[in-house]
Amino acid sequence: MPKLIIAGRPNTGKSTLFNALTGTRDALVHDRPGVTRDTISGNMRDRAWEIVDTAGLENAKSGIAADSTTMAMDAIAGADAVLFVVDGRVGLMPGDMDWARAVRRKTRAPVMLISNKAESGRRMADLNDFYKLGFGAPHPVSAEHKIGFDAIYDFIDKINPVESKITNATDAPQKLKIAIMGQPNVGKSTLVNQVLGQKRQIVIDAPGITRDTVKIPTNFYGRNIVLMDTAGLRRKAGVTDDVETLSALKSLDAIEKSDVVILVVDATRNIENQALGIAARVYDAGKILCVALNKWDLVAPELRDEKLLKLKHQFTNSFHQIIKPLILAISAETGSGVKNMFRRIYEQWDISNTDAPTSLINRIVEKLVADRQPPMSRLKRPMKIKFARQTGRHPMKITINVGGASDIPESYTRYLRRGIASALKWEHLPIVIEYKKDENPFDDK
Repeated sequence: MPKLIIAGRPNTGKSTLFNALTGTRDALVHDRPGVTRDTISGNMRDRAWEIVDTAGLENAKSGIAADSTTMAMDAIAGADAVLFVVDGRVGLMPGDMDWARAVRRKTRAPVMLISNKAESGRRMADLNDFYKLGFGAPHPVSAEHKIGFDAIYDFIDKINPVESKITNATDAPQKLKIAIMGQPNVGKSTLVNQVLGQKRQIVIDAPGITRDTVKIPTNFYGRNIVLMDTAGLRRKAGVTDDVETLSALKSLDAIEKSDVVILVVDATRNIENQALGIAARVYDAGKILCVALNKWDLVAPELRDEKLLKLKHQFTNSFHQIIKPLILAISAETGSGVKNMFRRIYEQWDISNTDAPTSLINRIVEKLVADRQPPMSRLKRPMKIKFARQTGRHPMKITINVGGASDIPESYTRYLRRGIASALKWEHLPIVIEYKKDENPFDDK
């Protein structure tokens, strides 16, 4: 799929344009310049193009801005086409001239000059000034109001023929979506870079570097996946910046959009309630959770067994949806344990996409009931389990038809959940048990 790169100096509306062309809200949008730091990719809504939103181009010698600009220029070097975005309201700026020259040196791909924020012609600067950039005529566009997009479609259709249009969103193959989550500075972006085998995400020993949820399609360990690197989540009391608030909301939204969540925790520190809170959201959403104990190589060997056992107890005692938490030790920096972690994740994902035979489920439930009879209800009426079947996935859902008592205690539900999970190898998957009371046909007579 050809790549369309959106580039330009900070605060020209690149992320707004990215969201409009992809039909998503994947790119974080804020009036403050320099909010985008990593490169973000997505698929154009009605064309077979991959679109990449890049950080604003800045003349920085070091630090985050320098790393972001380097990544943006690397993306431009691999472009099939470039949208060079300028702010049509403020007019031509010296930075536009500098980066236009840099883009021409970096790529031979066709470049379209976008004069953004053109919703009000009366507030626009002199468009003729933009001819000095050397990209031909500027095309007035309003990314916020989706005005002027026909010119963009005409531009890319000349590069990639119209027959490449996508007519149905289901034409694109579905890939396993894996969100990388955790508190700030636990090694999420380092893990992403380790999987990709390249420095795609900015890694600095400071919290709050990643702001957007960055989706990166790749093939790792024999499977096509989409990695979703998210912003670090802190306690609400520690969040005072509105950009960080938006980043946190996007991170939480990634749970719903993912199939699997890798919760990265720092093995050299104690597990905080914040990490358990993230796990709770994942389980409640019915997603597969893998806890990655990162920096395991920095933990003293004599402390490892105790730390691992303590963490498993924390998760087992905190969550009723799961029988055995999937907790694996890794080092994102060295790559140790990373392939094994993904192998285990793939195994669980494949298991979660199967339907257990109804006859098997009933045999399992019958044996569990025979081994431990259901308790009497508060009205001293016996509960009869009549029929059980699988009625859902993600989470795995078992519906049990019952007669008699309806107030089944949670302790007995946990017993059934544990027994079913062990028999079907669902121990690492969230499981919901639902009871359906059989209607008595003589109740209305």
